[in-house]
Amino acid sequence: MKWKGTRESDNVEDRRGMSSGGKTIVGGGIIGIIILLVNIFGGENAKMITPILEQMQGSQGTQTEAAVPLSKEDEEMGHFVRSVLAKTEDTWTKKFEEHGITYKKPKLVLFKGSEQTACGGASSASGPFYCPGDQKVYMDLGFFEELKNKFGAKGGDFAIAYVIAHEIGHHVQTLLGTSEKMRQDQEGKSEAEANKLSVALELQADFYAGVWAHDNQQYIESGDIEEALSAANAVGDDAIQSKMSGQVVPDSFTHGTSEQRMYWFKKGFSTGDIKQGTTFEEIR
Repeated sequence: MKWKGTRESDNVEDRRGMSSGGKTIVGGGIIGIIILLVNIFGGENAKMITPILEQMQGSQGTQTEAAVPLSKEDEEMGHFVRSVLAKTEDTWTKKFEEHGITYKKPKLVLFKGSEQTACGGASSASGPFYCPGDQKVYMDLGFFEELKNKFGAKGGDFAIAYVIAHEIGHHVQTLLGTSEKMRQDQEGKSEAEANKLSVALELQADFYAGVWAHDNQQYIESGDIEEALSAANAVGDDAIQSKMSGQVVPDSFTHGTSEQRMYWFKKGFSTGDIKQGTTFEEIR
């Protein structure tokens, strides 16, 4: 992705220089897997599992913080993230203005280890997610090594850009009232029906990521879209379930299949029209 020399957002909170010690909110092993499966590319449900995790790890002491200098690579990634976030700001400010509304820019928090959010605890194992409670995106960039090494994604900077754009898609849904309406529609539904609505929400965020990519084609290089599609493919519910348990249970899907996630990203990229993100009408 061609990003150097472009505007960088001032809405990034870089907390990577603080290393948490003692008590960890979440961690590796089975706990990390639980959170990964629940929160991957969408933290809407983080607050549901936080009390369980804190009870499981409550005996590990108190949380302390110590300053840790960032490496040159970390600093470079910070500039990259700020650049991508700036491009999402430009895209959605314009899109909202076209519809006579104002886009409220979210914050993006970079961290290492663990972090507290308005939706509960976050960790490197939980994956990037958007918290509607404080309207912030939380991201430990170490997640992308896991995505590549354990789930077979190609990696690359545009995979990171895709994930950021997806999470910002959830912010767009919050501002437009889509997320709240989805939660209301889930009330009284069976688990399978409620999950279908969650899938529609996630696929629409993938679509919005594609819309963002469409509006920023001047920064896209050869192979970038393939990196995004590889990431989307790796985090489909069917791919994750097959990898983790060897079984695929469609009624338990909350984010969509690999095929669906790639399809909706590509549709957003090809059309650039937010009106085409009709996932709630098509995912039934």
